[in-house]
Amino acid sequence: MTLHDVSLFGDQIVASRLAAKFANVDTTQFLRLAIKDLFPGRIALVSSFGADSAVLLHMISQIDKATPVVFVDTKHLFPETLAYRDQLVELLGLTNIDTAYPDTDELAAKDPENFLWAKDTDACCEIRKVLPLAKTLKGYEAWITGRKRFQADTRAQLPLFETDGDRVKVNPLANWNATRLLEYLDAHHLPRHSLVAKGYPSIGCLPCTSPVRPGEDPRAGRWRGRGKTECGIHTTTLDAGSDI
Repeated sequence: MTLHDVSLFGDQIVASRLAAKFANVDTTQFLRLAIKDLFPGRIALVSSFGADSAVLLHMISQIDKATPVVFVDTKHLFPETLAYRDQLVELLGLTNIDTAYPDTDELAAKDPENFLWAKDTDACCEIRKVLPLAKTLKGYEAWITGRKRFQADTRAQLPLFETDGDRVKVNPLANWNATRLLEYLDAHHLPRHSLVAKGYPSIGCLPCTSPVRPGEDPRAGRWRGRGKTECGIHTTTLDAGSDI
């Protein structure tokens, strides 16, 4: 079994076996392996430039500043998020930011008043986030996420590797906790997203994100009261052109 045989990842059992093998490997070392050896030129980091995104962005800047970073601009983001993106890109010297936007014609047909989020959050996430990301990831064999197990009950069993159709999804921070994230940010003098200090430990689109109350899980402010906990990019196979 070799790490370069991507087809092996089509089997979740093999993915779990590999996860166990690399569970104790230093995170930056593991990322270097994924970027330089496992999927050279065929892997991207998908970043929201959210509350703790600076951790992975800093790591890849130390490995290769030209690593593709995919950022989905839903057109409903907080201005603070866009400002934080620009700040981190300049600070870390990242040179390959690929911004995914919703399709203009699809927005005109399905959300002409920019108010779909209030009527159908799933449909809004699909056209503004899921489909744009699926199209942008076409051609990549793997993508890196910043999800962590502690963020919500729905992520409590998050593995290091996941299968995503024919693509591999890598979760290098799966076993990190909030303390470790803060320690990393402090150790490397990384700036914080300005909304974190205002009670936003998880930051999505402006209309569907609210501050988190003491004792709530970090993602409690996402789609509050809607019975929704995920936007859809991690609950379905991202295959552009399919019925997502």
